[in-house]
Amino acid sequence: MSKRELVHYKGHEFLKQRLVLSLLSQRAVRIDGIRTDDTDPGLLDYEIALLRLLEKATNGTRIVISPTGTSVVLRPGMITGGNISMDCPVSRSVGYYLEALVALAPFGKETMVATLRGITMDNTDLSVDTIRTATLVNYRNFGLDDGVELRITRRGAPPRGGGEVRFVCPPVRALRPLRFVDAGHIRRIRGISYATRVSPQTANRMVETARGELNRFIPDIYIYTDVYRGAEAGLSPGFGISLVAESTTGALMTAELCAGPGDAPEDIGRNAAQMLLAEIMRGGCFDSSHQWLALTLMILGPEHAAKTRFGKLTPRAIQLLRDIRDFFNTTFTIKPDPASSTVLLTCLGTGYINVGKKTT
Repeated sequence: MSKRELVHYKGHEFLKQRLVLSLLSQRAVRIDGIRTDDTDPGLLDYEIALLRLLEKATNGTRIVISPTGTSVVLRPGMITGGNISMDCPVSRSVGYYLEALVALAPFGKETMVATLRGITMDNTDLSVDTIRTATLVNYRNFGLDDGVELRITRRGAPPRGGGEVRFVCPPVRALRPLRFVDAGHIRRIRGISYATRVSPQTANRMVETARGELNRFIPDIYIYTDVYRGAEAGLSPGFGISLVAESTTGALMTAELCAGPGDAPEDIGRNAAQMLLAEIMRGGCFDSSHQWLALTLMILGPEHAAKTRFGKLTPRAIQLLRDIRDFFNTTFTIKPDPASSTVLLTCLGTGYINVGKKTT
């Protein structure tokens, strides 16, 4: 397959990861048949906003959208980074856009400083708390821990949002190969219980019920309360909790839950704790919310064998493996481990070098 040959897909599913892979592999992508059977066909507002964000983060990227919005072609340019600012549609949280930047930022020409405004937590995408306490911490497995920061300036609950975050990530020349197969044992649990424009006791009530579920399994638990008032609280009332379990080898398991209309704080705390226990039971060195990050960075590593352990593969990870094959012409070796109900994944890195970053 020619390196410049157009990669073609049909349908709106997995649109974000395909656009990101296009930019990383420098191969153009065409996606047709986007919601052609829906009453409102074509790209939605948050997908158009994502395309604009990718255009801001790169130089020379050409994006062509059909008049009906049911087809898009992206011809990738160079990832530049730099200062980026965007007001995100409230139909998706800023976590949707941050995931794309997390995958692209290390390979920019200069340090990326992105300011995104909108909803900071929902139950569809990763919250800014999980990205700060787990996603960016997982960077360290690839040698990407210096100078990375995510600051929550304002929180914004659905439906009106009003939150703001600032993401900073310096570029790297090359990644470190991943050899992470020992998941270890859970040694501590940390978390953040947050509340905006509601009673401060709401956050404490979530902490109490979450601890009640988790204390039966491990004593080292600390859940911070983060209560926002005034302008920092955004435009809508809301509350939720984000939990992270860390193992003896540094594996992170996460769970989070954001309250909907009529939800009690006790139910949110209890359900989030049970979700975390279910995630721990699945095992692996990366939880189900971060399998995409490990797979993407493994393929971009040096030309050495990279190896890790997952629990049950998510549908998103399975499709990502197929998309990586399409863009990079590289496949993973997957070996089940019946003893631990996990799978071992091995691949040979593509030897990706960030030619935009100056050597020092």
